[in-house]
Amino acid sequence: MRAPGGSAAAPGDRRGRVLRAALASAAAVSVVAVFANIVFLIAFALPMLHGDALGKLLSWRWRPLQGEFGILAMLAGSLCLASSAMLLAFPSALALCAFAHGIGPSWAARPLRLAMRVMSSVPTVVYGLVSVFLLVPTIRGALGGSGFCWLAALLTLALLTLPTLVLIIDHAFTQAGAPLRLSAAALGMSPGQQLLHLVVPLSRRGLVAALALGFARAVGDTLIPLMLAGNAAQPPGSLLDPLRTLTSHIALTVATDSQSVAYHSLFACGVFLFVFSLAINFVLQRLRAPGEHGHGSPEVRRRAGL
Repeated sequence: MRAPGGSAAAPGDRRGRVLRAALASAAAVSVVAVFANIVFLIAFALPMLHGDALGKLLSWRWRPLQGEFGILAMLAGSLCLASSAMLLAFPSALALCAFAHGIGPSWAARPLRLAMRVMSSVPTVVYGLVSVFLLVPTIRGALGGSGFCWLAALLTLALLTLPTLVLIIDHAFTQAGAPLRLSAAALGMSPGQQLLHLVVPLSRRGLVAALALGFARAVGDTLIPLMLAGNAAQPPGSLLDPLRTLTSHIALTVATDSQSVAYHSLFACGVFLFVFSLAINFVLQRLRAPGEHGHGSPEVRRRAGL
């Protein structure tokens, strides 16, 4: 085979074509797998998505022996737990990244990043077991109740998602601040001023991405709510009340039933979780904040005073 100029095609060109073909095949397989999952979920959830069955599904009562298969309590539990965990984890991650990027001493940044990487590698079950033996008895002794409640689950879930949030925000701060450090220092800006006036405003896309991915991680977690939240199929009235999420509800019901109408209702839970995932991916794809596409953009130069 010869190139347009008459010479044989370079081996690197052939390798490039093979690599592109392999990547295109992998992308096609991924798309087919996603659509197959959608068809699978809808096919099994279809008996619950019309007529009286839909009314029973969209109710607050889960009493399968009485023919009530409402999943709204579990939907509310998922949203309450994930949202409250993010309300605690996201500001904490932002504060830790600010500490590592100018607020705190420079020598502390590297140990902090190392600690977050180690925490991100710890299995979820370890967080759950430690919380069962340490956090749950503490809540039980200090505040009453069984200790298996919304509060125990949200504290553990916030700690679980914190390393992910920190690593994403830290990367965003590094990408935004590194090209401007010398220019900002020449203008007499302190590290704290650089962080407040340059790095944070120019990292909006990274902050939103961290929040979206952290929320997706919290909504999709099964083990923490299964081990710590108490798994009562009812809307929580306070932080000391038990709750059940969609993911833990699926795990609990599949473990005891695989043939009844209750089993088909689980696929409706899967549809809701898929909608959550689709919405979060749509948000990430729509992130097109101006001024974050390079350190030579007008927004960056304006904020740096160049």
